[in-house]
Amino acid sequence: MSATAIIQVTNAFRARLEIALANSTVPGAVFVGPLDDADASGAALVLFLYRIVPNPTLRNREHVVANPAPQTPTVFRNSLPLDLYYLVTVGTVPNASEEILLQALGFAIQEIQNNPDLSGPAINHQTVHLSLEPLTTEESSRIWALFPTANYRTSVAYLATPVWIDPPQPPVVAGPVVDDSLRAGAKSLEGV
Repeated sequence: MSATAIIQVTNAFRARLEIALANSTVPGAVFVGPLDDADASGAALVLFLYRIVPNPTLRNREHVVANPAPQTPTVFRNSLPLDLYYLVTVGTVPNASEEILLQALGFAIQEIQNNPDLSGPAINHQTVHLSLEPLTTEESSRIWALFPTANYRTSVAYLATPVWIDPPQPPVVAGPVVDDSLRAGAKSLEGV
């Protein structure tokens, strides 16, 4: 993926949550951003990216990207694999009870559990896996402390991995070897 990988994955995740809302009877949309943003008012679910870290398992590996010609994949040696941590929170829909918003969260969890991989043209034909990430009370408190004006709402965390940030240009491929011969020996002493 390119430098836009983080926003591409975020938009694909939002689209997955919107599918879940469409399958439920809950009105409202999915807001991407901070929980205390004024624009989040009226959203059934809020998607907030709260942490980005390098993926420790893939950090020193090459990123192999399939090309249309399957014989020649592109190999990036300086790519950065990231783990993105998202918080999915029930929103604040006017005239909607907490029960309805919890139902929206349930549909979202069900949709992600049934289809945990983001893929396709929206994320450059890569595959990013979504998995439920348990939060301790302490971790949850630290996240919510970022929003002192927002009241706590039921939330779950998800890990999206791997999200690759590739160099802006593919690596230069050397030309094929044409002559594979070794010439060694004494120089001619003619003319000495």
